[in-house]
Amino acid sequence: MSDWQVICKVEDIPVLGARRVQRAQGCEVAVFRNAEDQVFALLDRCPHKGGPLSQGIVYGTTVACPLHNWQIGLTDGCAQAPDEGCAQRFAVQVAHGEVALNRAELASLALD
Repeated sequence: MSDWQVICKVEDIPVLGARRVQRAQGCEVAVFRNAEDQVFALLDRCPHKGGPLSQGIVYGTTVACPLHNWQIGLTDGCAQAPDEGCAQRFAVQVAHGEVALNRAELASLALD
């Protein structure tokens, strides 16, 4: 069994937007795509008040939370200063235009 689960194709994720991935347990994962077609994955919950990051605006390697405009780094999930806190980051693999997430991480990270 592969360690990676194919989620979608890169073009299925809106440019400067996100697609939500359901998990068997825990909060959904947001898979983001920026203008350079880089793909990132974070728990779809802002570390501030739990806002849905998937509904935020993506620019560069950052997403702005739609609730209170916290700026969250897509590469590490961390809020930009002076705000503090991090959203759980998930490993992403892109191959042949397909986006995959690590199965073990999906099953074990941020389940509460």
